[in-house]
Amino acid sequence: MTRFDASEPAERRSLFVDAITAHRNRGSQFLTIEVDERALEGESAPDPDLGVPWLQFADGVVNLDCTDGELEELKALLGSFPAFKIDEITRPESADGNNVRVSAKADPNRIAQFLDAVFREVYGLPEEFRAWVVAV
Repeated sequence: MTRFDASEPAERRSLFVDAITAHRNRGSQFLTIEVDERALEGESAPDPDLGVPWLQFADGVVNLDCTDGELEELKALLGSFPAFKIDEITRPESADGNNVRVSAKADPNRIAQFLDAVFREVYGLPEEFRAWVVAV
């Protein structure tokens, strides 16, 4: 990989495909994508108290943290991605929110579409947010 961030929707999805491919080719433990902190500014931004939204991908599973409201948005989003399903929801007592594991048995392009949709629809980010691949 030669680039690690993108802000335009098509560029972000292309970045995610490249990161998934690099992750698989390297046999790395996981892939992590984070939102640029500047996306947390403004009225429609996710709750900043929960930290910067992030997604991890490994072994056909997307891992994320979300609030109860965001979990409902995730469940609604899965209707548009029938090959994806929630495998596990953990509600740690020591943390706000939920940790969710979603099976993603699909090609890199479809996984990239899902990742981008999670950031925009579940976390409520604007279409032009910047995402960073922070671990491959």
